[in-house]
Amino acid sequence: MKKIKILVVSILLLSLNNVFAAEHQIKMLNGSSDDMFKFEPAVLKIKKGDTVKWIATDPTHNTASIKEMLPKGAKSWNGKMNEEVSVKFDVEGLYGYSCTPHVMFGMVGLIIVDDPSSNLETSKAYALKQEGKWVANKGRFSKYFNQIK
Repeated sequence: MKKIKILVVSILLLSLNNVFAAEHQIKMLNGSSDDMFKFEPAVLKIKKGDTVKWIATDPTHNTASIKEMLPKGAKSWNGKMNEEVSVKFDVEGLYGYSCTPHVMFGMVGLIIVDDPSSNLETSKAYALKQEGKWVANKGRFSKYFNQIK
């Protein structure tokens, strides 16, 4: 009987994680002439277990994880063009992502899941190196990393 009670309590506690999980939305935008190709919000802080849904607000965009900017053990994603994508974040850390056809224009973003320290420095080093290769918005990753507290 005691084992059954422990099992029931364990199941209830595990299900509470889903009750308190949130869904966040990020828009994929063309932007304006002085601020083109962007995600909004571009930097998002969430909790482990939360889901992020990218909204296909403007055409010709997707979202794809940047493998060099994923925490160890995290799953990658690669959304199709013009389609909404939902990703559940179960691993703590920093996630970098981009729009595949517009990464050279700096269409990138960051998701911070609880504590980003596990891969913050390696992700930042990779991002700043890549940022120098872009044809536009060259300071965008630097600006985003400055928003991480």
